Amino acid sequence: MSKIAIMGAMPEEVAPILEKLGQYKTTEYAGNKYYEATYNGVELVIAYSKIGKVFSTLTATTMIEHFGAKKLLFSGVAGAISSSLKVGDLIVATKLSQHDLDITAFGHPYGFVPEGAVYVEADKGMIKLSKEVASDMGKSVVEGIIATGDQFVANEDRKNWIGKEFSADALEMEGASVAVVCDALSVPFFILRAISDAADMDASFSFDEFLETSAVESAEFVMKMVDKVIAD
Repeated sequence: MSKIAIMGAMPEEVAPILEKLGQYKTTEYAGNKYYEATYNGVELVIAYSKIGKVFSTLTATTMIEHFGAKKLLFSGVAGAISSSLKVGDLIVATKLSQHDLDITAFGHPYGFVPEGAVYVEADKGMIKLSKEVASDMGKSVVEGIIATGDQFVANEDRKNWIGKEFSADALEMEGASVAVVCDALSVPFFILRAISDAADMDASFSFDEFLETSAVESAEFVMKMVDKVIAD
């Protein structure tokens, strides 16, 4: 069975996975730490990239090219665009786009560059497995389009524009760049996001607390996904 990469953007997003594994080897490479472990007879490589498209591109490429990962699972948080998404909901990306990629001055659509594509599609097989995991856990996952950019979008008009332009359901800062790397290197990938901010936000909401609890939940989900991938 080939090596599987598990990736997040922030330390909090991979800490519960490392905790579950218990034993792992740490390798420092290209300005980052990579954690290698054996789980149910399969090799895993785990890392958090740091925030944004450049760091996530570097980390995903390293996991594939340097550590030899043949499948990649990404877990993290995202902001809702779709009004049907609430804080704590889980969304699985069907396809991803870069909302801040703009060469429209040359007559191209937003998110497109020559020899590229506006959207990159995630692996359908792993999306199907995620439905089985959700069902086993008594949870539901929503399938949707995720838009990625190198800004934390807090502006309502910008958010609505991204939703309209890309038919996007959620927003984050790493998914589409990871998708471009995996697609280019023919590595099936899966991106899971827990909604951390939405239109129905409670004023007393603490992002740090949410990140901690959602990371634990997502870690459980991702490890069950790994079980399914191994068995598949």
